[in-house]
Amino acid sequence: MDIKTASALRRLRLVSAPEAISFLILLVCSVLKRTTDFNAVPVMGAVHGVLFVLYVIFWADAWNRAKWSLRTAALYFVLSVLPTGGFFAERMLKREAEDAVIASRARNEGIVNA
Repeated sequence: MDIKTASALRRLRLVSAPEAISFLILLVCSVLKRTTDFNAVPVMGAVHGVLFVLYVIFWADAWNRAKWSLRTAALYFVLSVLPTGGFFAERMLKREAEDAVIASRARNEGIVNA
């Protein structure tokens, strides 16, 4: 894995959890708006919107650089629209990065020919 691919995956991973957290907070704010006088939906909606747009941009870049299959790319996109999906995406991206590091070290040491 080259440095640009690793960077693209890292950016996607770093925005995944905050995007999921903002989504959950937005859902809580929506409930509070309907049940109390507290209305933070405009603020949290904007925060979540920015994070979601960043996620989609980083997702597209990672898909392009990592050469994911359509199934893998679709999975990461679907995870972005589920309330807790960003946490799963972050965990899967972390595992993918760790596997790439292991494979790279194995190639450098001549253990495998991949």
